[in-house]
Amino acid sequence: MNLQDQLGALELSLDELLHAAPENVSAGSAAAPDASGDATQPSAQAAAPEDEKPMLNVSRPGRDAIEMTIGGKSVLLNPQGVSQLIEELSNARASMTAEQPGGLPPGWRFAATRNPMMATQKQSNGDRLLVLRHTGHGWVPFTFSPDTVIEMYAMLTQR
Repeated sequence: MNLQDQLGALELSLDELLHAAPENVSAGSAAAPDASGDATQPSAQAAAPEDEKPMLNVSRPGRDAIEMTIGGKSVLLNPQGVSQLIEELSNARASMTAEQPGGLPPGWRFAATRNPMMATQKQSNGDRLLVLRHTGHGWVPFTFSPDTVIEMYAMLTQR
């Protein structure tokens, strides 16, 4: 299976997982890519009854694989598939009307990246684009106004 076929199978599987959300239990089946990216047969798990809301279960069958099961359907994602899922979910979340919490939630778990790789670019309106490479999230872009850049510099250099 070539890369394009693998990406197509992954996209189809992700679409089915997303459509299996509580309001839309999908009865369709799809081939799920395994850790190497090859398509496998759908999970033999029974589908959740229509009146039950499907539960999301995420497991880690191997160091370089994540298995996600929802609505009785499983998909095994390799690192590239996980990165694609993070990017798609991040873009979708950014467009939702309910905003992220304004402060750090109590008990929030995170994986910090020490001294991340970064890139900057000046925008035509004077803003600065800063892109940081997080080990879990990948490249994360931020745009700052000139005033915010000065404020950030002050925060980072204060003793």
